Amino acid sequence: MAIERIRQTDPDVVLVDVHMQGGGGLAVVTNVLETHPNMRFLALSVSDAAEDVIAMIRAGARGYVTKSILPAELADSITRVHDGDAVFSPRLAGFVLDAFSEALPQEHDPDLDQLTNREREVLRLIARGHAYKNIAKRLSISVKTVESHVSAVLRKLQLSSRYELARWASDRRIV
Repeated sequence: MAIERIRQTDPDVVLVDVHMQGGGGLAVVTNVLETHPNMRFLALSVSDAAEDVIAMIRAGARGYVTKSILPAELADSITRVHDGDAVFSPRLAGFVLDAFSEALPQEHDPDLDQLTNREREVLRLIARGHAYKNIAKRLSISVKTVESHVSAVLRKLQLSSRYELARWASDRRIV
């Protein structure tokens, strides 16, 4: 419901709760960006867990703030995201920089570049050991759609099994 509403109203900035129902903010960001690639998202959460922050930023959120933020700071954060800035709660900024400096590939990977954003997300979840059903639920898509994405990734990367796919992703530190 949130995804369709966002697509219909086309807001300047979407404030998304990381742990909302229906797959959470991650599913909302991922799905909306497929059709509205210029949409700007600011993640809001009680969580400052590494996996939540990194997942939201990788999905396409322009910032991540915790719910302890003051109202005036939240308004400022929304404005800054609208203007194109990346915004993080002060405690998270250093952590995000550290996490991404280690995670960024040092060289251009033409194999990875041929995958769509959704295929990359499915690839990451497969590499982390998630079952198709879990991936479908997490991304708010059907199991058949997950299967289609996995098939496309296997074909594009010229791999023959889920095991090879997980190993390929692990070798490239895509988990």
